This record gives sequence, C-alpha cells and structure tokens, in this order.
Amino acid sequence: MSTITPIDLTQRLAGKVAVITGGASGIGLATARRFAAEGATVVIGDLDEAAGRVAAADVGGLFVKVDVTDEDEVNALFDTAKHTYGSVDVAFNNAGISPPDDDSIETTELPAWQRVQDVNLKSVYLCCRAALRHMTLQGSGSIINTASFVAVLGSATSQISYTASKGGVLALSRELGVQFARQGIRVNALCPGPVNTPLLQELFAKDPERAARRLVHIPVGRFAEPAELAAAVAFLASDDSSFITGSTFLVDGGISSAYVTPL
Repeated sequence: MSTITPIDLTQRLAGKVAVITGGASGIGLATARRFAAEGATVVIGDLDEAAGRVAAADVGGLFVKVDVTDEDEVNALFDTAKHTYGSVDVAFNNAGISPPDDDSIETTELPAWQRVQDVNLKSVYLCCRAALRHMTLQGSGSIINTASFVAVLGSATSQISYTASKGGVLALSRELGVQFARQGIRVNALCPGPVNTPLLQELFAKDPERAARRLVHIPVGRFAEPAELAAAVAFLASDDSSFITGSTFLVDGGISSAYVTPL
C-alpha cells in the first residue's frame, strides 16, 4: 500500500529566489509578503529607497535601488540577486506608473506618452532580458509580468499610453512564454482589474465620478485587494502552475467576461 506524501502548500516557494520590481508598495509589496510566507528569499527593486528598505526588512530580504528604465541598473538588480543568493528563480516584473498627464489621445502629449512606455513596457523588456540571462543557464524559472485587463479590453476612460504599454507587456509575455518553454522557463502576463492601491485611491479621490463609472462594470462589485493579486502571482511563481506559460492570467473580478453587469 502506497503512502501519500503530504504537500506543505505554505512552502511552495521554499528555496526559490524571487526578484520583485515595484516591490515597495501596492501589489509588489503584497506579493513580497506572500512570497516570503511561502518560503522564498525576496529581492525588492524599487526607486523609493526608504520604502524599499522597510519592505525588504519586513520580508527578511534584500533591497536594491533601481530605476527600471535604466539598463545597467536593471542588470545590477538581477546580478545582485544571483551573486547574493545563488539563483534567480522568479521574476515579478511589476513596476509601473499611471500619471495624470496620460489621458485621452487628444490631450496626451509625446513626453507623457514616452515616459509611460519607458516605465511600463521598456522596463519589462529590460527585466526579462536580465532575468533570462540567469534562468537560461539554470534551465528553470518563472517570469510574471504585470499587464492589465485593459490589455484585452478597450477602456472608455482612456489612459492611452498606459493601455498601449500594457498591451505590449501582454504580447511580449506571450512570445517569451512560447520561445523559452522548452528551456524550462515559464512566462505569464498577470492582468489585474482595478486594485485598491494608493495609486488608484489617489486617482479616484480626484475624480469620484470616474471611480463610480469603473466600479459599475465589475461584476464582483468592488476593486481587488493587493493580497488577492499576490495570491495569483504566487501561484504563477510556484510549481503548481508548471503547465502554464504564455498565458493571459486575468484576475479582474469578471470584468472581461461581462457585457452587462448587475446593478
């Protein structure tokens, strides 16, 4: 009679080294805490040095200050993780911005457009390259890139460069997922719905009507909590998702499935 070995799901990420950009706040911070709770060693990359050091101390990890638009700094982030802890097993490329000067195409000027493209899309390209240098040598790894539900739906309340950048993240993730699958590396795009983070709170405090217009389209009837996204990222980082790559991983409260939402 065979015995079934118990699976300790609280240690799904034990022994894994995870790099998180934008890890000092919001989804990134919630994910750092979740990763650490599941046994991972966490390296937090962020531009905010004070918040980043606090976050790293909170999860017993390492903080590296990084401008995700700078190739040398991004390379240094992933190289530091490898040299300090011996591997790069998970990359959660999550840093992003949604500034107020990114609005409709009629009012968004080129400098605003370019800044969002650099932080939201170019950074993911740089982070994936840096992570893959280590993962291809290991023959293993999981990359999770933060896209958005607006990568698959058009938004009536437009942030034109943000939407375009997230579409780029989605397409890039799909292609890398296909290209590196047989090298043991998985790449997936996380597509959150609106999340109750300081970024969203600040945006909607300035425009409650805009917030209300968004909320009515979410079948669940509320914004996501960062911890709910962190749970999805932890799944994609873990071996529980070993047959999932190149996916559009929607965590959107049903937005992308709804034509008419209940009142």
